[in-house]
Amino acid sequence: PSFSPSCLQDVDMIYLKSLPPAGCSVLWDHLNCWPHAQLGETVSQPCPTFLRVKGDVMRNCTEAGWSEPFPPYELACGYTLNNTLHFPPDIMLMSHEYFMWVRIMYSVGYSISLISLIFALILLYMFRKLHCTRNFIHMQLFLSFILRAAFIFIRDAVLHNSQDYYHCDSHPPGCKVALLLSNYCILANYSWLLVEGHYLHSLIHLSLYSQRKRLHWYISLGWGTPVLIIIVWSVAKYLQENEGCWETRGNSWIWWILRVPVFLVIIVNLVFFMRIIRTLVRKMRAPDMIGNEFKQHRKLAKSTLLLVSLFGVQYALFTFFPDEVSILTFQIWNAIELAMASTQGFIVALLYCFLNGEVQHEIKRRWRRWQPKKRFHGDPRMHNGSLSHSGLPLTQISLLARANNMS
Repeated sequence: PSFSPSCLQDVDMIYLKSLPPAGCSVLWDHLNCWPHAQLGETVSQPCPTFLRVKGDVMRNCTEAGWSEPFPPYELACGYTLNNTLHFPPDIMLMSHEYFMWVRIMYSVGYSISLISLIFALILLYMFRKLHCTRNFIHMQLFLSFILRAAFIFIRDAVLHNSQDYYHCDSHPPGCKVALLLSNYCILANYSWLLVEGHYLHSLIHLSLYSQRKRLHWYISLGWGTPVLIIIVWSVAKYLQENEGCWETRGNSWIWWILRVPVFLVIIVNLVFFMRIIRTLVRKMRAPDMIGNEFKQHRKLAKSTLLLVSLFGVQYALFTFFPDEVSILTFQIWNAIELAMASTQGFIVALLYCFLNGEVQHEIKRRWRRWQPKKRFHGDPRMHNGSLSHSGLPLTQISLLARANNMS
């Protein structure tokens, strides 16, 4: 017999309960819902409708449980782990090995980002002289990266466990909650990238800019807006596509509920980025800046690098990537995107905390306080918390913020 993916609603549960215990239990394998079967019985299922491929997959009920699907989904339905592209059968094994390698790669990247961001967040929180609106926003961005990495690990652990499927009659809510929270953290991360972009753009282009008055709006935008988006997405999923752990994408319009806000953030931040770069170029072409073109270009390159990592401008390269591409193109694109996404948190922590002149100064200052008082004891410069008087470099954001007052 043939059953639809929504068999939880179609199969008569009373009938299932009346069956003898011998046989194979009902299960969900992320693509199809397989009904109870007797020992030795072969069950056939069609390819999921969202794949738009005509084909059938079968399983045998054995004493050890359900057999592996035959032919595999890759051969019968053209399905792979990215569940959108249709690859030919002769590269299915290579694709599987590739995705396993990619998963290891981004897991390492997120692990490095997670550890570095936790240390960066602790440092910014410890030093009270660093408590300001700018660093508060940085801390929220760090926290969003931390949550994003943490819930991606949780999501992978839940969705890709050792069994790789759930029983249809259980549908554990934990997997849906894990995916929901993972999507929320991704949206919150993008929201705080937008906050960073708007804050720096306003600091440079608005002469009368009240930082503290807008702080509560930033908090609402960074943490509150993703809640509203996730609520809309969850309701749509529950009413229209309540299957498995909500990881399927049968109704594309539901997926666009999450994608549209991300696209808007990328586009708006790209506009902020271009305007700030244009301002930097104009400042460096001012009469009092002419004389050393090498230093000007180096400063511009450094500013560009910092802004790219802070605004997430690199995501614009992958926003409108087409779905129908060759296997090699997809593999290259997917590896680069995941590598950049998984390590962006580390880069942000490195540039805006560990290499931050203010943070380094506070660390040295705290270290001196722990050391025995020697010849530095009577030096008033060692007890001065102002970087502008200590001669240490200001952060690039501080320089950018003051650029508007230089001419």
